[in-house]
Amino acid sequence: MTETDGEAIADLPPSAKLVYKVLEYDGPLTQKGIVEESMLSARTVRYALERLDEVGVIEEDVYFADARQNLYEITDSGAEQADAAVSD
Repeated sequence: MTETDGEAIADLPPSAKLVYKVLEYDGPLTQKGIVEESMLSARTVRYALERLDEVGVIEEDVYFADARQNLYEITDSGAEQADAAVSD
């Protein structure tokens, strides 16, 4: 990636930034949980998660309560990128 850390998050669409904030405040969530908390459509949340994954600020794990779902959370580098975006 040639962009600086702060630019990577700053260039995301508003829906991806909202999903990032939901994960930041509410911790690891499934896609369904993100849809409920953000009040975005499932399709919009899927797109936002794809964009956040491309930038490398979230990670996807297996949700052990229901293996059909994934659990999304912010990576350590994702938190650092957000701090860099805010401080600029």
